[in-house]
Amino acid sequence: MAKHVLKSWIKYQEDCDFSIHNLPYGVFSVNDGPKKIGVAIGDYVVDLFAVASKGLLTKSNIPKTIFKNSFLNPLMALGKGKNAELRQDITKLLSSRISKLRELPKALIPIENVEMHLPVKVTDYTDFYSSKEHATNVGKMFRDPKNALLPNWRHIPVGYHGRASSIIVSGTPIRRPKGQQIPANAKKPIYGPCKLLDFELETGFIIGRSTELGSSIKCNKAEDYIFGMVLLNDWSARDIQKWEYVPLGPFLGKNFASSISPWVVPLEALDPFRVAGPKQVPAVLPYLKSRGKKNFDINLEVAIKNKSAQETIVCQSNFKYMYWNMSQQLAHHTVNGCNVNVGDLYGSGTISGKSKRSYGSMLELSWKGTKPLKMIDGTTRKFIQDYDTVVMRGFAEKRGIRVGFGEVSGQILPALK
Repeated sequence: MAKHVLKSWIKYQEDCDFSIHNLPYGVFSVNDGPKKIGVAIGDYVVDLFAVASKGLLTKSNIPKTIFKNSFLNPLMALGKGKNAELRQDITKLLSSRISKLRELPKALIPIENVEMHLPVKVTDYTDFYSSKEHATNVGKMFRDPKNALLPNWRHIPVGYHGRASSIIVSGTPIRRPKGQQIPANAKKPIYGPCKLLDFELETGFIIGRSTELGSSIKCNKAEDYIFGMVLLNDWSARDIQKWEYVPLGPFLGKNFASSISPWVVPLEALDPFRVAGPKQVPAVLPYLKSRGKKNFDINLEVAIKNKSAQETIVCQSNFKYMYWNMSQQLAHHTVNGCNVNVGDLYGSGTISGKSKRSYGSMLELSWKGTKPLKMIDGTTRKFIQDYDTVVMRGFAEKRGIRVGFGEVSGQILPALK
């Protein structure tokens, strides 16, 4: 569905991620001051505590105390209706020529002057495996190329329940993980730093409404529970993962760090970019059937920066390729009665497309290390090296409307001794 193109009295470039059509939420502080909730617009952060303190949220009338908070959880828990009213308040303040926000310059803080924090208190974390292209590539590498997808893959959104303790905000350095690995042709494992460190290009969606244990979320009601989306780098230690994942799945190979972007893009901001997903064959069971366009046309890219900050773009993909959509993921996750809580995070799984350039991990891009990637400085990469910084970016654009996620980045530091 198309939107009317709005204009803001705050000036920004046409390719700015944080347009008036976006208005993503985040948690910020200034000069070690208190954490507060803000909205990004152009090159500024709108201090919602300051705005509420002046009584400018006339439609939503949300108490100012909600916005002087370390996390978005209390705001999300107010519900879709109240947050829709808040979005209307903010949009009006940023678009009206007679906006009272113009009289409150201290509420507009240059984004370069703020420190961004983890936006959500993540209560639980689930990671899916929903890209057909990614699952097929992995199946070809490690199983039978003629039967790359396991028998259940086309019938259920495969996933695993991870951990929330090591989910970190963009910019947080990550120590190279250590663990057991099995060298080629060896009969016994060795212990040491991971040698095959990888990124996984993902998005994540965040729950804004809780359910009770024993209840299920219907597929066509799932978006009522989704507050918004973030970029997600679900780092992977491939050699550790390969040794441990049979029979119970990912453990130390995945739980050392997952990085998310600091800005949460409301689901409503992505409405103009809805597209139909891939045809699902065979037909899914009734509880997984969804109506309407549930995929989103979001351009994604991954860059690797070396120690000297020279950047090489290694991947360009798109969220629209996903075989299983977010509504199906949430419906399947709760069909057995599993309850969800405000702040739960769900990873899409690695997002890969059909072309080699669109593969969402180094495992695929270098094809298990057999085809090293050339970097701009003349070096090559099979996997991520110490002091490399991985940067992921994402945006959607259509008919003069642009909604972006900013970026999620993380530098790899050497393993601790």
